[in-house]
Amino acid sequence: MSVKAVHIDNLSVYYGQTPAITNVSLDVEQGEYLGLLGPNGGGKSTLLKAILGLVPVSSGTVRVFGGKPSGNSAHIGYVPQFASMDRRFPITVLEVVLTGRMKAGISPFFRYSREDRLMALNLLERVGMEGLSGRRISELSGGQFQKMLIARALAVNPSLLLLDEPTASVDAASREQIYSLLEQLSRTMTIILVTHDLLAISTKVHRLALLNGSLVYHGEPELSENIVSSLYGCPVPRDLTGSGGMEKDEGEKNA
Repeated sequence: MSVKAVHIDNLSVYYGQTPAITNVSLDVEQGEYLGLLGPNGGGKSTLLKAILGLVPVSSGTVRVFGGKPSGNSAHIGYVPQFASMDRRFPITVLEVVLTGRMKAGISPFFRYSREDRLMALNLLERVGMEGLSGRRISELSGGQFQKMLIARALAVNPSLLLLDEPTASVDAASREQIYSLLEQLSRTMTIILVTHDLLAISTKVHRLALLNGSLVYHGEPELSENIVSSLYGCPVPRDLTGSGGMEKDEGEKNA
């Protein structure tokens, strides 16, 4: 039996006395493309941070490729929420992508190698950002900014890619470009994508996990109205499971 890309067993995370997620058990196979959905404050971002080893675990276990998250960080690429990045910082697109090549314990006189720079330029081309390497990040559109962050995450040459709402605050054309890129990347790595956009990803991901404090559903990406209603705690219009989407741009609160 192959080692799971992510193995989560009875996981609970609290912020002080407030539960963010409770008793979550979830396996993600190597090579799987998982869509993670849920309401704002449902714990989606917290779950990603637990996989990254960025939040203390109150109970339960998390394993990434069979080991503790902190020991496998080199295998994980991470694209944080758009709102968590300061776009005013005076840095170029290429410099941002190059930070993905930095390793722990570097010296004060660290310099990127020629190979690092070539890799960063190749990744910018891969995400459709060729020609923008010298542009300041404050000059980027929302879609360009997100594609830059994906390139940075790919700079670690990850086996597992985690993305926290990468299509929030971008236009429709950029959204489709990002989904197309992720579909290509899913052929060579494991991906966990946090999103609100059920319809857009339901035909692309291998499985869905619905999270609202605890795990509501984990399985095939075809959902009944009852499942979606139980996730949001109220009746959901038919078009949210058929001809419409669940797009929301607000970030999660405390998660």
